[in-house]
Amino acid sequence: MTSKSSLKLVLEIIADTGKITPELLSHLTNDERQLIETIILQGSVNESLNFLKNIDSEVEWKLVENRLIKPKALVTPLWKSIIRYAAIFVTLFALVYAIQNKNNVEVPHQVSEKDNIRLMLGNDQVKVLAQGGTEDIVVSGEIVANYVGSSIIYNSHTGINQLIFHQVVVPYGKVLDIELSDGTVVHLNSGSKMRYPVQFLEGKSREVFVEGEAYFDVSKDKKHPFIVNADAVSIEVLGTKFAVSTYTEDLEINAVLVEGSISMSNSYIPEDVITLTPGTKGSWDKTGHQTKMEDVDVENYISWMKGELVFRNTPFEIMEKKLERKYNVEIKNNNSLLSKKVFNASFSENIESIEDVLKYISELYPFNYKISNNHILIY
Repeated sequence: MTSKSSLKLVLEIIADTGKITPELLSHLTNDERQLIETIILQGSVNESLNFLKNIDSEVEWKLVENRLIKPKALVTPLWKSIIRYAAIFVTLFALVYAIQNKNNVEVPHQVSEKDNIRLMLGNDQVKVLAQGGTEDIVVSGEIVANYVGSSIIYNSHTGINQLIFHQVVVPYGKVLDIELSDGTVVHLNSGSKMRYPVQFLEGKSREVFVEGEAYFDVSKDKKHPFIVNADAVSIEVLGTKFAVSTYTEDLEINAVLVEGSISMSNSYIPEDVITLTPGTKGSWDKTGHQTKMEDVDVENYISWMKGELVFRNTPFEIMEKKLERKYNVEIKNNNSLLSKKVFNASFSENIESIEDVLKYISELYPFNYKISNNHILIY
């Protein structure tokens, strides 16, 4: 039995029984036993199994195996791997992480002024909101909102009696919280836009328009339904918590319900309406115009609010776009085989830099890369 087969068998038994015994590990090498213990410690049994199943050939396994038998002098202490906690089955390489001088890093990423959040006030007025700054948002001589740090808070009562819309644009590498005039709180992810009224009006639906990714904690108001418009999809709620993803380049528009109840419809087939319950995801296919619903782990869809990126059975070609948004970089991938590789991974922007992320992934599936300012070339 090959080393890969042995590890896979042991992990399958642990996944099925939830137990580990000395007899189960008796036929493994010392390095393999340490590896199994690390996987269990980090709670990565299922992710590790997925990784082994996605290794397509013995050649790829040899690349992994060669790294497992590197001299002990190259070992990164286990506690560092755990603290960094990129759960990309980095456990396979916890024994051999520090393979030096593989990649050419030229200049660290720098952020320019144009990367600030922009608030469109109408009449061609644009206010640039610097991160950490403070600003009064004024309409017709009246302060209607305040920007503090990374949040815009709108006043609940103003003298405005007509619909006036603001639009906010969140660039790559930034996130923004908005408290609307009704108390609804919206968390906007990197690369997102939202158009919304400065003041919701009595007797009118509360309606906003989103492109990108957002999490809504909607203030309850039975008389005034809250409607989120995402391209051709409309999501109607009374008071609830849910996430919406509607990036232009994505093939689907997704809504994930955390709490309460929402209905999801589309303008192509108006009678195609689904009602989501907590822990479900509704997906609308932009090409086929069909809607489906499935049970999901909601944490995977809202972890971005804590600065985390979670990937589950995700091809790298999809991962790279999310990495671009989160880290405000541009990735050019000339490695066609890497594009189709599927990964299970978790990263935190508060712990891992984009260079750390690329190092981890390249340890899992070898490739070379070069970083120059905020441009990344993979080859």
